[in-house]
Amino acid sequence: MQEQETLVKNEARATLRYARISARKVKIVADLIRGKDVDEALAIVKFTPKASSELIEKLLKSAIANAENNHDMRRENLYVAEIYANQGPTLKRIRPAAKGSAVRIRKRTSHITIVLKERD
Repeated sequence: MQEQETLVKNEARATLRYARISARKVKIVADLIRGKDVDEALAIVKFTPKASSELIEKLLKSAIANAENNHDMRRENLYVAEIYANQGPTLKRIRPAAKGSAVRIRKRTSHITIVLKERD
């Protein structure tokens, strides 16, 4: 069997776990910045009026700092290679309802990950 050479490309990532927002709401903003340069992505997130925008902005800045400080990557060449939000554990709460019954409230959480790579 022949050995295959794998080229490992430098990438920087940042992860936010257990964010108290549903993954469905995060994915709306995540789809807007996927594949964009980091400066353009920051501008988009800054002016998008969604609850998840603040979380993604902070996480994007963290990923940029990781790239510059830990991986010696240049900010001008960085772009958002991957961004995804997976569902985290759901907090289950109970609210009283009519006729002595109870209604379950599901407070959803999510895990958000951003991966930055350098353009050639």
